[in-house]
Amino acid sequence: MRAGADAGKLAQGLERTAFIRQAFRLEWVTIVWMVIEGVVAIATGAIAHSLLLLAFGIDSVIELASAGVLFWRLSVELRDGRTFSEEIERRAGRIAGGLLFALAAYVIAAAAWGLWRHHAAEFSLPGLILAIVAIPVMYFLSKQKLAVAELLGSRALRADAFEGIACGWLSFTVVIGLIAQLALRIWWVDSVASLAIVYFLIKEGREAWEGEECDDDCACDNS
Repeated sequence: MRAGADAGKLAQGLERTAFIRQAFRLEWVTIVWMVIEGVVAIATGAIAHSLLLLAFGIDSVIELASAGVLFWRLSVELRDGRTFSEEIERRAGRIAGGLLFALAAYVIAAAAWGLWRHHAAEFSLPGLILAIVAIPVMYFLSKQKLAVAELLGSRALRADAFEGIACGWLSFTVVIGLIAQLALRIWWVDSVASLAIVYFLIKEGREAWEGEECDDDCACDNS
């Protein structure tokens, strides 16, 4: 009987390891994509003097840092079989949340300055292509992460998946803003469109700061 129980635990352990490896691969893809997204968005934003693209790029860098923390945690569990404490999770979340709040404040201040100075950004085709591609990429990654988070009972991975969903909506907002800028040729479109992403920045920041709460029937851990 004991041998059967030990075999069952071993099978469960191997199954969990397989799920962790899957989450690990998803975080690798996320990190690679966020590097590409951040570099291209910041570069095109600087060239076009576009606050909308700059904010998009800086948000990608912050999400890259968040993905890096989760990647680190998954690596430790995969290597040592141990998870991080709730305190470390909370501290990392508050750092990410604080950075997102700071970015929201920067976007508001820069947009107000741009509106006051009648600043007009140039349209960026590479920026538009990037934002369009980002929508299906973030949808795919978020869907996969939610499925693995359910199997692992991982609150951290679930929160990371929801950050990806918010990033997808942010990408959609950037697409709408850039298309409006191209179609309307109005100087204030970039500043006004950049203000639209503040909602997503504050929402992501608040969720990261407060932490993702699980339902009563959700088996959560700190993985």
